[in-house]
Amino acid sequence: MTSAASTGSPVDGILATTTIVLSLVLAVWSLVAAVRHRPPDRPQFVGLAVLECALLALAVVALVGLGGGARPGEPGAFFGYLVTLVCLPPLAWVLARMEPTRWGSAIVCVVCLVIPVVVVRLQQTWAVAGG
Repeated sequence: MTSAASTGSPVDGILATTTIVLSLVLAVWSLVAAVRHRPPDRPQFVGLAVLECALLALAVVALVGLGGGARPGEPGAFFGYLVTLVCLPPLAWVLARMEPTRWGSAIVCVVCLVIPVVVVRLQQTWAVAGG
């Protein structure tokens, strides 16, 4: 098992794990709401806001790592994933508000299932530098 300290990656570690777990919990919560034919509710939107704060913190940590001289293996892909990652929860929020039916909850679920994939890809694009 490789740790953030040994790879020098600012996007590995407890913050990335927290965002993945938080996103998956929100995805399950939204899936249950969609199956029960419930529209997105205030707690789902609060969950999206908390998730966005965690993702912004992850982005800040990544940018601070870049400022410290560390470099991702694939800079273009890295920045693309980073921007996408920060934009996903607000996108889910807007689309779910536009669709106040069970499909709004389904939108939140799908977006929250995409976020862990993007976090892992972010980690992989950084890890390419190590060989």
